[in-house]
Amino acid sequence: MRELLQNSFRAAVAAADPLTILAAQLPAPPRGRTLVVGAGKAAAAMASAVERGWPKDAPLEGLAITRYAHGLPSSRIRVVEAGHPIPDAAGETAAREVLQRVRALGPDDLLLALLSGGGSALLNLPAEGLTIADLKAVTAQLLNCGAAIQEINTVRKHLSAIQGGRLAAACRAPTLALIISDVTGDDPTHIASGPCAPDPTTYRDALEVLAGHGIAPPAAVQSRLDAGVRGELPETPKPGDPVFRRVENRVVATAHRALEAGAETFRRTGVEAVILGDSVTGEAREVAKVMAALVREVRRYRRPFTPPIALITGGECTVTVRSPNGHGGRCAEFLLALALELDGLADVHAIAADTDGIDGSEDNAGALLAPDTLARARARGLEAKQLLAANDSYRFFAALGDLVVTGPTRTNVNDYRAILVL
Repeated sequence: MRELLQNSFRAAVAAADPLTILAAQLPAPPRGRTLVVGAGKAAAAMASAVERGWPKDAPLEGLAITRYAHGLPSSRIRVVEAGHPIPDAAGETAAREVLQRVRALGPDDLLLALLSGGGSALLNLPAEGLTIADLKAVTAQLLNCGAAIQEINTVRKHLSAIQGGRLAAACRAPTLALIISDVTGDDPTHIASGPCAPDPTTYRDALEVLAGHGIAPPAAVQSRLDAGVRGELPETPKPGDPVFRRVENRVVATAHRALEAGAETFRRTGVEAVILGDSVTGEAREVAKVMAALVREVRRYRRPFTPPIALITGGECTVTVRSPNGHGGRCAEFLLALALELDGLADVHAIAADTDGIDGSEDNAGALLAPDTLARARARGLEAKQLLAANDSYRFFAALGDLVVTGPTRTNVNDYRAILVL
């Protein structure tokens, strides 16, 4: 069962591999130059795919910003590694260079943007009056409070000189953004904070996100958002803005396609699979309660699905951090909560893993669950409830040898969760 679950996850990741999917999406070279700008966990792999597929005699240059340890060798597109999920100075320096080079393009040139999850933190250029320290502080607060990614990006866009459509607005050349989606709904405005997409949110929306989560931002951030609400600062480019007439945002990989690939792995072994949605969100522990209730219904009453069945979901759960000393991301927290809810229910196995290969800030993609998980934990003196309360799911699954470790996958289409009911 472990191997079947892990094979399904590998299939999901492969369905979003830039080296496989990107070549068919490349445009014809323009009369002038082609500048490639990449940002995200998949940026290096996307840049490599462009280099492989681009005509050797056509001009090609650019800069791709990816997370530390996610780089790949390149020849025509320079790859820079920077901080994620908390932005850092390396990302700021690279983003500043990106904006300068984009501004130098003309009507005969082409801007080819390669965007994927993680781009919000990596393509960070503080708006006038802000510093990288301001962005770090706000980002850390938003990540720890359990805010949804759409809420986080609403704030980021209004603190940035490059996100929320501002990169496209700075460019005179036609722009094609090729996008690997890591957000529910696959709306380009939310992926990497939409540097090439219209932004429907406002300064007031950003303030409401902070207030709704009880966040007191640095004084400079508060001052900027207040000035924006008063109309003293220009808003991000909105839907219908003429600047987007020369811009195409094209989503080339999605969570749902990855879930379909995982489902097909089960079907090839004779196990039916059902995709319950690619937009399952909410606190990881609460999502686990809902899924456990469904599993019990299937296991005991063979409704609404008949075992054997694989229940597959995608999307991005959140974790409200209650203990600063805990280790573990949303996938491991979901599985630990699920284990407690199922309480050793027979014939139920599960996997939850992030397709980028990193669950939160740890070195694992996720973890595996079996009917004997809690029994093995008790035999090792592990208190599952205490570890969940301490946000320490990583230590729980590491002690059992049940972590899923892949290393960086260099793609990102959100989380993959499969529960196998036999």
